Amino acid sequence: MVERTGAAEPEPRRRVELFGSAACPYTAECRERLEWEGREFVEYDVERDPAALVRLHRLTGGGRTVPVLVEDGRVVAIGWQGRGCTVSPPAAEER
Repeated sequence: MVERTGAAEPEPRRRVELFGSAACPYTAECRERLEWEGREFVEYDVERDPAALVRLHRLTGGGRTVPVLVEDGRVVAIGWQGRGCTVSPPAAEER
């Protein structure tokens, strides 16, 4: 028999990742919102981190718009409030 106290169980923490660019104002707005909400997240600048750009490309099926918000490996938002910035494709695709 399991005893219940009536207290809600805490939600499991989700791994939150923000893919963006230092040059994109919408990435900054998304970051500020996450910080305001007190959410923990890992941020990747896809213009400075080639591996992050390749991963972004894979996660979005070829998309190049940032910011991209990912929770537990699943894309939950592309752009911020209907706006975003376009980044260059991964170097291997520039041919």
